[in-house]
Amino acid sequence: MTQSHPRISKAVIPAAGLGTRFLPATKATPKEMLPVVDKPAIQYVVEEAVSAGLDDVLMVTGRNKRPLEDHFDRNYELESALQKKGDAARLAKVQQSSDLATMHYVRQGDPRGLGHAVLCAAPHVGQEPFAVLLGDDLIDPRDPLLRRMIEVREQHGGSVVALMEVAPEQIHLYGCAAVETTVDGDVVKVTGLVEKPDPADAPSNYAVIGRYVLDPGVFGVLRETEPGRGGEIQLTDALQQLALDEKVGGPVHGVVFKGRRYDTGDRGDYLRAIVRLACEREDLGPDFRSWLRRYVTEEMQQL
Repeated sequence: MTQSHPRISKAVIPAAGLGTRFLPATKATPKEMLPVVDKPAIQYVVEEAVSAGLDDVLMVTGRNKRPLEDHFDRNYELESALQKKGDAARLAKVQQSSDLATMHYVRQGDPRGLGHAVLCAAPHVGQEPFAVLLGDDLIDPRDPLLRRMIEVREQHGGSVVALMEVAPEQIHLYGCAAVETTVDGDVVKVTGLVEKPDPADAPSNYAVIGRYVLDPGVFGVLRETEPGRGGEIQLTDALQQLALDEKVGGPVHGVVFKGRRYDTGDRGDYLRAIVRLACEREDLGPDFRSWLRRYVTEEMQQL
């Protein structure tokens, strides 16, 4: 008989980073507010949480992140102006972000790493399981990764991480998981985790990407976790402890993701994400794809 586990309703989105890779654009604008076509990246992430049934969203922010709160709040002056113009389409887009979910905010006063950011969510989350979504990873809505992770949590309990196979020479950019296979083809049991290992020392080529479903037992482990790589409190280190001692917070499983993922934390991938998503839009795609073909053809002819 499958054991019943508490329903997940809360999502935590760490958003306190400085966005130094996108300077000078992020000098005064949060990196999460950079547009991906015509929506800020952070809105895609909130929409993903909501589509998975998580309508209670806590954003962990820092200094100069007030625009995040403003984006998900009402803007009565703008709405009134659009109403007077009779611009119902744009009015709906403006109102969509403020009606998505019940939004909460907490400041990470001291930026001490992802593990510390997650720990800042403890008073809000309490003793409930919860999801963590990193804003740099955009998951295509046609690939319901988070929903699948919640299903695995409901089946097995404990925590669930999203994994993706990468080339061995890229594993040093990610947390890396040692795994055992299970009867489900897309699910593995995680037996160990290491943050950004040297390729020669990596236990696999399974990289941890920015989606987690966590047992509340992780908070107790994070409180005892010493700063690790980069002098920061690493969520990977806490998950390693959960994987080694299931009594603390149950087992750790991984969902192997093979769908469409857009990395907006890297400048090149950010541009590629915009191109891919624009090409697939019904309102923009036809004209944009036509222009793109001409541009690529002209560039190739000049080589």
